[in-house]
Amino acid sequence: MGASDPEVAPWVRCDARAMVGAGPGARRAEPGAPPGAGIWGLQPPRPPPSSSRGVEAAAVAALGAGDGSAATEALFLALGAGVTALSHPLFYVKLLIQVGHEPLPPTVGTNVLGRKVFYLPNFFTYARHIVQVDGKRGLFRGLSPRLMSSALSTLSRGSVKKTFPLEELEHVSNKDDVKTSLRKVVKETSHEMVVQCVSRVLSHPLHVISMRCMVQFVGREVKYSGVLSSIGKIFQEEGLLGFFVGLIPHLLGDVVFLWGCNLLAHFINAYLVDDSFSQALAVRSYTKFVMGIAVSMLTYPFLLVGDLMAVNNCGLLAGLPPYSPVFKSWIHCWRYLSMQGQLFRGSSLLFRRISAASSFSID
Repeated sequence: MGASDPEVAPWVRCDARAMVGAGPGARRAEPGAPPGAGIWGLQPPRPPPSSSRGVEAAAVAALGAGDGSAATEALFLALGAGVTALSHPLFYVKLLIQVGHEPLPPTVGTNVLGRKVFYLPNFFTYARHIVQVDGKRGLFRGLSPRLMSSALSTLSRGSVKKTFPLEELEHVSNKDDVKTSLRKVVKETSHEMVVQCVSRVLSHPLHVISMRCMVQFVGREVKYSGVLSSIGKIFQEEGLLGFFVGLIPHLLGDVVFLWGCNLLAHFINAYLVDDSFSQALAVRSYTKFVMGIAVSMLTYPFLLVGDLMAVNNCGLLAGLPPYSPVFKSWIHCWRYLSMQGQLFRGSSLLFRRISAASSFSID
C-alpha cells in the first residue's frame, strides 16, 4: 500500500486492461450478456483502494481508452487527487508504523481461544493521537507533494501508453492455443512493466519528499516544509541521487507483482478452469482478483524497504538510531528487517498483535 507513492492497489493493478493473464478460455462477451461481461467475464466487486495508486492506474486505463481530451484528463486527475487526499491519513499512519514509531503502549486483549495477547494501537487510535498532537490538519502532513506525485504518475502512464500503444492481439478460446495465449500474456505484461517503471521513476522524487515531510512527526522537525525548499535541501545535501533513494526496491516490487500476478492467473485459468464449466468466465475474473491480492501481500517487503530507504539517514530522527540503523544499501535494510522479523511491519492497520516477549513495558 502502498505503493506510491503511486502504489497501485492489487484489485486495480489486476484490471482487465493492465493484467492480461486471463488464460486461453477468455473470449468476448456473447450477445445479450449482462453488463460487465467482456473479455474476462463478469468483473468481481472491488473494495475501495487503500491508496491513490489504484485510482491512478484506473484513470490512466480509461484515458488510454478514451478520446484523450483535456476535459477528460482533467476529470480523472481531479478524481485521483480527491481519492489521494481522502486516503492520506491512512497512508500517513501506515508510514509512521513502518518507520517503527509507536508513541502509544500496547493494550492487553484476548484472541479467539481466550488467551491473553498484546495489541498495538490500530489505525483509529493512532489517528486520534496525531489529532491530539497536531490537530485535524496534522493528518494531512505531506499531502501536497503526494498529490503532485499522483498527478505526475497518472500523466506519465497515459503519455507512455499513447506514445507506445500495445498492438491488439487475437483472442484465444481453447486449450490448443495455450502457447499463443502465453505469448500474449508475456507481450502485454512486458508493455505494462515498461509503463509502470517509467511512471515510477518520474514520480519517485516527489514520493521521497512526501515521505520525509510525513516522518517529521516523529522528531517534530521542520526541515522539509515545502516542495521547492525540499528539492533544494535534497540536492544540496545528497545530490541528484538523493531524489531516487529507495527506487530500486519499489521497481523490483512492481516488476515481481506484474509478472507474478499475470503468470499465476494465466496458468490457473488455462489448466484448472475448464471451459465446459458454466461459470468459467466469472471464475477467471475472480482468479485475477485473488491473485492480485495474494501477490501484493508477498511483495509488501519491497514497498516497506523502499519507504524506509527514502527516509534513512536524511537528517531526520525517524531515519537515524534508535529508530533505524544507517543502512548502506536497500539489501542491508532488507537483511536487517528479516533478522528482526519485521519484513511485514505496517502491513496490518487494524489487528496489530505482538508477542508477550516484546520490549514494551506493560503495566
